[in-house]
Amino acid sequence: MSAFDPYKHLGITKNPDGTITRSYKVPTIDAKPEPSPGIKVVSKDITIDNEKKTWVRIFRPTKLPSNDNTVARLPIVVYFHNGGFVYLSPDYPYSMRTCETIADDIPAIVVGPSFRLAPEFRLPTQYHDANNAVLWIRHQLNDPNGEPWLRDYGDPSRCYLFGCDCGGNIAFHIAMQMADLDLKPLRIRGLILNQPMFGGEKRTASELKFATDQLLPLPVLDLMWHLALPTETDRDHRYCNPMVKGPHFENVKKIGRCLVIGYNGDIMVDRQQEFVTMLVKCGVQVEARFDEVGFHSIDMVDATRASAVINIAKDFILG
Repeated sequence: MSAFDPYKHLGITKNPDGTITRSYKVPTIDAKPEPSPGIKVVSKDITIDNEKKTWVRIFRPTKLPSNDNTVARLPIVVYFHNGGFVYLSPDYPYSMRTCETIADDIPAIVVGPSFRLAPEFRLPTQYHDANNAVLWIRHQLNDPNGEPWLRDYGDPSRCYLFGCDCGGNIAFHIAMQMADLDLKPLRIRGLILNQPMFGGEKRTASELKFATDQLLPLPVLDLMWHLALPTETDRDHRYCNPMVKGPHFENVKKIGRCLVIGYNGDIMVDRQQEFVTMLVKCGVQVEARFDEVGFHSIDMVDATRASAVINIAKDFILG
């Protein structure tokens, strides 16, 4: 029996220069900028930094709610995609479906930022790219010639950061970074973290119990952190394990509201529950929704679970 190879599991090979070759061809879906019969949500791509090759995909419902013949302003949801820092982008089918559902069901204006991937770009690059995307949104709202979907339909006083997997990690970290920034007119009202990606050096019970998980076995999770974290750091670095006490706790206290969604069959569920405990101890208003049944990324393959996640997020945003 051959030894388990996490690189093979991820479909990547190491290169001598520290980069990786991704053999798995990730499917993508084009934006849908033109309204047509049967399309409930339109979308378009905008480059925000040519040099860094970062961009956003913006979504808006085709039917905009109105009040007294005036188009109602919609919450702005910034959605950070999954992929363990090493894969995927806003045009990946799961991300596309999720953003379209958020835009249609809540309804909302959704912005899905791209971020550069590890190991070619290690943390905190992903935080910088996400930060720049939020600042770009602020600029559009302040610019008379800014992006019209944001400027004309978005409600800057109701902005939410929504992240899945590594995207949840990103949403949390940039919320702390932005706590002291003047984002006017943008106001971040809360975080929605779906199965957020956190780790640590000491093994948890869930990591040991689900070490051979078919989708995300423990060696693969370790490899993702190895590829994403700054070199010469370990998994107790605050980017991976914010539950380790440090100066960042002062910024954790500045996060207003936070929704954490998880599943008891997730290899990271113990980390996520430790994270919730840390937030509560720091005085953050937390809503934790952990399902007894389910594994990491179950909502990528189970439409019922995907719908449930959006409904929980909707209650949080509109509640």
